[in-house]
Amino acid sequence: MKLELRRIHIKDIQLGEETKVKDGVLFVNAEELISHLKEDSRIKDVKVDIARPGEKVRIIPVKDVIEPRVKIEGAGNGFPGVSSKMAQVGEGKVNVLYGAAVVTVGDIVGFQEGVIDMWGEGAKWTPFSKTFNLVVDITPVEGLDPHAHEATVRLAGLKAAEFVGEAGRDVEPDEVLTYEMGSHAEESRKYPDLPKVVYVEMLISQGLLHDGYVYGVNTQNILPTLLHPNEELDGAVISGNCVAACDKITTYQHQNNSVILDLYEQHGKTINFLGVILTPELTTLEGKFRTCDYTAKLCKMLGADGVIVSEEGYGNPDSDLLMICKRLEDAGIKTVLITDECSGWDGASQPLADTAKEAVAVVSTGNVSHVVTLPPADKVIGNAEAISTLAGGWDGSLQEDGSIKCELNAVIGSTSEIGYHNLTVKLY
Repeated sequence: MKLELRRIHIKDIQLGEETKVKDGVLFVNAEELISHLKEDSRIKDVKVDIARPGEKVRIIPVKDVIEPRVKIEGAGNGFPGVSSKMAQVGEGKVNVLYGAAVVTVGDIVGFQEGVIDMWGEGAKWTPFSKTFNLVVDITPVEGLDPHAHEATVRLAGLKAAEFVGEAGRDVEPDEVLTYEMGSHAEESRKYPDLPKVVYVEMLISQGLLHDGYVYGVNTQNILPTLLHPNEELDGAVISGNCVAACDKITTYQHQNNSVILDLYEQHGKTINFLGVILTPELTTLEGKFRTCDYTAKLCKMLGADGVIVSEEGYGNPDSDLLMICKRLEDAGIKTVLITDECSGWDGASQPLADTAKEAVAVVSTGNVSHVVTLPPADKVIGNAEAISTLAGGWDGSLQEDGSIKCELNAVIGSTSEIGYHNLTVKLY
């Protein structure tokens, strides 16, 4: 498969009479976008706003972040099996509005949505303080059950990203990134002496609005699945969950999965990258044994010498992470784990909910319980009072002066377990 991501560098977003890109500026006709989204009869109202890096703007409660793109050559467009017809993706040419993001906001149904601050202390903790954000605030009609409410809001975000992405269809890119990889047999013939490496990406799959989707299939309903890395980069995997904001993998992060990109960078140089295994994180003990055994089996069938395993969320998924590690290490496969820690406000508590002596190579992406104080914003898009019901917030988190005291739990992408964040962890 060969995939070209053709980046059009976006330097600003403005509302205008036409949705287009001109001289690096993305113009969006808000009325047309709102009309397009309200074709869904479940949507009562839509508001559109803009948040730029450095502005004293707070976005809350954030549900998802999506990168606007358009497929100009090859099968599929957008998010196949979800917002567009089913198609096999991973090949062709995609024009990417690089530097822009669609951020969805809406009434909170669960409790694990998040905050993005575009300036100051909060901006240090989220990668989405650096993107030019088109914020889409969606109000569904009354009477929807929680799952229908969430599905409505999340689908609207994907459709908004597709709508905006069309503006880049006929624009020449500023840079072109090419990702190409043949079959396992072809790559092994080219690189016979390089160690074979597999990436196992764990995805929240726990119901109650905690699910990822692959080609539109809820990951609760899949066995561990082997993907060509280009498929994820081309929209096959999306976020559909309300897991804690700090380590949920947003759709934007799936589109730009940093583990995949780093492994691609080393492919043919220091490693032979074999592909991605998507592994559901289930809640039942039987389910955990089934998926962990199956994951290890796939890695062994592929002939992996090494495996990188990234987690999504924390708590009971820690057991899946370590069960996979034990099975791989026992099979003689070198394993590296990527996880965050839930170590308490003082950082002194046990970091994971489970342990295994085989976990000898672990990358920490930070402590979800670390407390930060976010200063008052000049402008809030959404509802600042939502912090009291977000994971990482509490009654009293919102101070009288408009500042917020909360855990990193509440900040989108702050401890991303695919490393898509700004943290450096120091060992003492």
